[in-house]
Amino acid sequence: MRASVSTSRAGSRLLQQRLSTLTLQSPRAAVAAASTVALRPAALSSSQPSSSRLSLHTSAHLAQAAPAEPAAETQEVARWKPTSQRVGLIAVKRGMTSFFLPNGERIPATILQVHSNQVSAHIGFGAEVNDSTYTALQVAAVDTKTRLHVTKQIRGHLRKAGIKSGKKIIREFPVSSDAIVPLGTKLSAVHFVPGQSVDVRAITRGHGFQGAMKRHGFHGLRATHGVSISHRSHGSTGANQDPGRVWPGTKMAGRMGGNKHGTIHNLLVVRVDAEKELIYVKGNVPGPKGGNVTLQDARRPSWKGQKMFRRGRLPTGEALSGKEPDSIYLAPGVDKLPFPAGTETIADKLPAVVEIGLTQLDSVNKA
Repeated sequence: MRASVSTSRAGSRLLQQRLSTLTLQSPRAAVAAASTVALRPAALSSSQPSSSRLSLHTSAHLAQAAPAEPAAETQEVARWKPTSQRVGLIAVKRGMTSFFLPNGERIPATILQVHSNQVSAHIGFGAEVNDSTYTALQVAAVDTKTRLHVTKQIRGHLRKAGIKSGKKIIREFPVSSDAIVPLGTKLSAVHFVPGQSVDVRAITRGHGFQGAMKRHGFHGLRATHGVSISHRSHGSTGANQDPGRVWPGTKMAGRMGGNKHGTIHNLLVVRVDAEKELIYVKGNVPGPKGGNVTLQDARRPSWKGQKMFRRGRLPTGEALSGKEPDSIYLAPGVDKLPFPAGTETIADKLPAVVEIGLTQLDSVNKA
């Protein structure tokens, strides 16, 4: 009995010495060794003292050679809701072309190229703005080959997000709390799908100094009958003796475009080229050729769906059951959107080119 007690005490002292040594060398190895010994309580019995030392020594070395990997955590994939607000993309305007719809109709289309978009920061999480939580994602785009256009501070900021290359453009997009994308994620053109509508924002083209008729759309004065040298004049700009001055912001001749942002709402996406990262949208887009633009999901068409969803109703007024498809709230002909974002991983699983179909076109025309 005494021999067994002394042997167990010796084994416990040996275990404490080995664990303290492993803790100084590698905490992870110490945890693995402790778990190995805990699974073998018979290793410290008095009947096999030598084998207990051998098993403890071997398990410690095995733990150092191959550290235990943490168990993979299962995370639930968030589902898109009408109240979800996805991140946008930064693109470069490549020009305009003619696009033929499935019914043979020719429409003007603008080609936008998505250039190396990556999530660079999470902004405002937990901050209160106007009594509501503000969440946003920062996206960096357009790789630069030299360091002339990227400061040291920006390089350090991008390095924190795991972005090694320099970026020329950084923009912030407000998003909902369920549309968070991990830092460094590479976004693709498949973020938008044919048939949906987008809002495109960019700095307008500069037209130089223009008169009031071209700049503000004034009709001008009469061509004859008493009008002299004032045919394209904007007319009076003053008021009475009181206030006796011209109010700031009065529409006059001046520099037109090139210094303000313009937004075109509800542009239809007609084609997505995932291989070349091109997005074709119907109509014109602000800004010159080669200019930078930002694209986001159109907000105006979704207002009604959001309002009804918050009330627990479908757009038709019926009660929600929780099993409705996303297409009920999306644009006609669109089944679902990549959520929380369209990444390069998703693009590899999709066709290289996707265009708007005849069924989608009919649904859009009816809407």
